[in-house]
This record gives sequence, C-alpha cells and structure tokens, in this order.
Amino acid sequence: MARSPTKSLERGSKPGRINSVLTTLGCEIAQDIIPIGATLPPEPELEARFGVGRGVIREAIKTLAAKGMVSVRPRYGTHVLPRRDWSLLDRDVLGWLVGGGEPDRDLLMAIQEVRLIIEPAAAALAATRSTKQDRLRIEAALVGMETSHDQESAIKADKAFHLAILDATHNPVLQGFRGAIDTILSAVFLVAVGSPGWFEDNLPNHAAAARAIAAGDAKKAKTAMEQVLGYTQFKLSKRRATASPEGITRVSTATTKKTKRKPHVS
Repeated sequence: MARSPTKSLERGSKPGRINSVLTTLGCEIAQDIIPIGATLPPEPELEARFGVGRGVIREAIKTLAAKGMVSVRPRYGTHVLPRRDWSLLDRDVLGWLVGGGEPDRDLLMAIQEVRLIIEPAAAALAATRSTKQDRLRIEAALVGMETSHDQESAIKADKAFHLAILDATHNPVLQGFRGAIDTILSAVFLVAVGSPGWFEDNLPNHAAAARAIAAGDAKKAKTAMEQVLGYTQFKLSKRRATASPEGITRVSTATTKKTKRKPHVS
C-alpha cells in the first residue's frame, strides 16, 4: 500500500519534516500562491495540513522570518512581507523564486545587475590573489566549456568557472556568495539555453578573463568579466523584448535548423 504524503512526513526525521514544511511554504509565498500581505493559516491548521507537531511548524516559520519573508507578531499572526524585505541572495529564497519554470524576467535582470557589481570585482581580486591551484581550476573549467558537447556538461563547466573565480579571491565574504551565484546561474540557464549565439559568442570573453587572471592583470580581468556579464545581460534583454504575449520567446526556426549550437555561456 502506498504511503500518504502526510504519513511519510510524520515518519521522517524532525529536520526533514521542518525542511519539507519550509520548502512548501517558501515556494507558495515566492510564487504568490500565498500573496504579499496575506496571513498564514494558524498553527493548528498548518499542523493538520502537514501532519506534524507544533514544534516543526514553529521552526519552519522561524526560518521564513529569518529570511525576511514573514513577520510574526503575537495576536496578529504571521504575515507575508514585501519582497524588498526578503533575503534575495539567500540560496533557498532564490530557488523558491525560480521554481520549476522560467523565472520572472525583471527579477532576472535585477540579479544580473548584482552580478555586474560582484563578479568583475571578484575577477580583479582573483588576478592579484589567486594561487597556482586556483588558476588551474579556472583553466580547467574554461577547457570544460570549450570542449563540452552537451547542455549538461556546458552548464557544469560554466558554473565551475564562475565559482572558481569567487574562490580565488580568498575573501570569505565574497565566497559566501557561492550559493547565490550557483542558483543565479541556474536561473539564467533556464532562460538562455536554446538562444542562438549564447555559447560561442561569449566564450572568448571567458577566455580573456581567465588569461588576465593568470597574468595577474586585475584591470583586464575586471574588464573581461564585465564583458562576459554585459553580453549575458544584453541577450536577456533582447529575449525579453522579443517574447511573445504568452511569454515564450520566438526563435527563428530557420536559424535553429542551420546550425546545432552549444548551450550558452553566462
């Protein structure tokens, strides 16, 4: 006999049950199923819905509050806060906002602006602070992009490239953005994969960034990373401008039939 979701949740470990409740509520808030300003159901209702005890519900709500998504006030209940209060660089929050489909384009463009602030500066620091091992990781990721033959390997190498540069700064605060950048790149890939020119046209910019870091040239590394991200932002804005009323970007069938292209590089 198949187990019901509630029964399965009851049998799980407490951290697992807390995470399940947290993820469900977080996704519902992020996807506007529970809209901004709304009051979450009272604890007894949530306990009954998820088949868990009050302690699990309270821990999940406490975590949502720590991420800036809700406010908890005695006698007033738990309310969903405006998005400006959310910890938008939190890996969980970003993941919930992205969801299983294509993320909101305005949010994605805002995220790209943040990348333009963080990653060029990180590339400049990497040029002056990277170790031999750091540079080998960056070069290996670049080779992975250059030799990739499928979407999965290209995405893996692209992420490795950007994360290796963050690590090469040896700045613990910048390294703290690893989870956010990883999630951001996943969101970019959802929109960018399948768009002609993403991979080939931006790959030289990645190579220029890697060469500048290897040469210890902070100025050139910063400029090259600005070009990497500027190109990505340009392509994202073009896709938004040419999107159909249904939100699906039109891609020329003539173009896609001519050449089998690799996935994009972000």
